[in-house]
Amino acid sequence: MAYSSTRDWITALDRAGELTRIREPVATELELAELADREMKSPDGGKALLIEKPTVNGRVSPFPVAINTFGSWKRMAMSLGAASLEEAAASLGALVKAKPPQSFREACRLLGAAFELRHAKPARVKTGPCKEVVRRFDPPPSRTEAWPPAPDWRSAASLDSCPPTLLDLPILRCWPLDGGRFLTLPCVVTQDPDTGARNVGMYRMQVYDERTTGMHWQLQKVGARHGRRYYETGTRMPVAVFLGGDPALAFSATAPLPDGLDEFLLAGWLRKKSVDLVKCETNDLEVPADADFVIEGYVDSKEPLREEGPFGDHTGYYALPEPYPVFHLTAITHRRDAVYPATIVGRPPMEDFYMGAASVKLFLPVLKMNFPEIVDLALPAEGVFHNLVFVSIKKTYPMQAFKVMHGLWGMGQMMFTKYMVVVDEDVNVHDTSEVLFRLCANTDPQRDGILTKGPADVLDHATSEVAVGGKLGLDATRKLPGEGHRRPWPPIIRMEEAVRRKVAERFGSRS
Repeated sequence: MAYSSTRDWITALDRAGELTRIREPVATELELAELADREMKSPDGGKALLIEKPTVNGRVSPFPVAINTFGSWKRMAMSLGAASLEEAAASLGALVKAKPPQSFREACRLLGAAFELRHAKPARVKTGPCKEVVRRFDPPPSRTEAWPPAPDWRSAASLDSCPPTLLDLPILRCWPLDGGRFLTLPCVVTQDPDTGARNVGMYRMQVYDERTTGMHWQLQKVGARHGRRYYETGTRMPVAVFLGGDPALAFSATAPLPDGLDEFLLAGWLRKKSVDLVKCETNDLEVPADADFVIEGYVDSKEPLREEGPFGDHTGYYALPEPYPVFHLTAITHRRDAVYPATIVGRPPMEDFYMGAASVKLFLPVLKMNFPEIVDLALPAEGVFHNLVFVSIKKTYPMQAFKVMHGLWGMGQMMFTKYMVVVDEDVNVHDTSEVLFRLCANTDPQRDGILTKGPADVLDHATSEVAVGGKLGLDATRKLPGEGHRRPWPPIIRMEEAVRRKVAERFGSRS
């Protein structure tokens, strides 16, 4: 289903019993993050939180904060408009595996899939709820002259005359050593200046002052690639940032889509309704008309980079200060009843674990098209996304596990994976204990390990050089004669199924 706004999404969570409302004031400086962290580490991810009275520098904001809305399997499935992640994955799998029909029934099924695709293409509209309140910022007369002070405002009733700046929004300072407040769920829209191809990515943004932020697009990201073209030509780069709207939009901004595939296409397919796009006020980029907030601006390619950070990151450690481009605001537009969406990252498990795992489940059918031997794949929470990957395969020939390792290291963000463990098809890769048992039992480290090197996550503090690091692959599958194992491979201990059933019937779950 499609959600028309963050408030609509919150209402659905409330009806499903997935929301806790916090009615007393909570400071956006550290306190809100601590509250969210406790909830995220509750059993099964806890509940989504709606902070109705977030305070900014001691003053209550007119905009509530929604956090941990993706932080459980149920909420993640709801955000994708599905009863379960498996249902969404099966739907996408059927779509990508579609073949010419061999019967009338298959033709009807194929037509049904095509009918669903009618929603994928975004639609252009003239205006939308994201423009209910508009504030443009005039640039200063010169580069050296300071911005004029922003007008004061106190309540939602005054938003028309005094709409907010970045310093007024309930943007979180998440951890004690953070360099400032950070937008943590911003969907950043950029465009390739040569091809016109659009990208929507999610890159944290540190607030420097009321009208400038950092733009933390790492060097391997598409937004950074677009930026490099503007830097090469010395021209100003238009950027648009939106927050909120249908949760499928935020998920699509984080999804590992093939290069060049529009994230709004994925969002439209997931929500079974086209994403309405509206042109920005101060540049030609398009943003979802139903977004809660839109922050328009630019990156000046002639401006020096500025230090960004520290930031308490998904690695569980602080990302230390590094130079990044500066984003300048030219306008803020928003709904009158806007809800500010946020998340925090840190030592797992956190909300982002469910978002990453959902991407794996959803795109596994696509991955299997390239690697048909893959049975399942998991990114354990302890690996903070791509640091650790477990893969199960249906092995039919020698060295097949290493073939899969090399292939996956060449697939998108899998290039950042530091440790990859390949196991047999009968292993549940989502059971870390079972994988570790097979790893310890089935490997000779010298024979079954491969050490290589390649691109690394910019946020990985353990690498000797930024963005360059080593990778270790371990083949924990049963060994074949062609793999240097010349002895018989022993069978694993298992009780006969008939005995298991008989004992279960007689004694139930008793130990």
